[in-house]
Amino acid sequence: MNEKQLMGILKQTIYPDLDQSESTTSTFDCISFINLEMIELKSRRTHYDDLVIEKMKYDSLLEKSYKIGMKPIYICSTPSGIWRFKVSALPEPTWETKSMPKTTDFNNKNWVQKVVGFIHIKEGEDITYIIEKANTKSFR
Repeated sequence: MNEKQLMGILKQTIYPDLDQSESTTSTFDCISFINLEMIELKSRRTHYDDLVIEKMKYDSLLEKSYKIGMKPIYICSTPSGIWRFKVSALPEPTWETKSMPKTTDFNNKNWVQKVVGFIHIKEGEDITYIIEKANTKSFR
């Protein structure tokens, strides 16, 4: 599943008002005005219990959401499920610099240094069951 598919699933099941951000280079992916949530989406091809988030996106999500009175949310899918994190309720990750692909879903395979942190899935809410219940279709 890619982020566009994840957004479509979320719109069909949990966030009927979900709107995509104004730009593909935005530091967040979508907004729910009903829930007052600014959301960053990530789809991972491999499951890890510790999910990576870029510091730049984390900081920007917090700053922009607070500026307009919204809640910062991070939603990440893996082959094992979909987790939603209320970013402002989490302890700030420990940041480290790692060599990573410049982009995930594009053709640019250049490696760059990124400052990233990790959020354990236990710190979030597994929303897979909500989506499966709404669709009666398994996404795992």
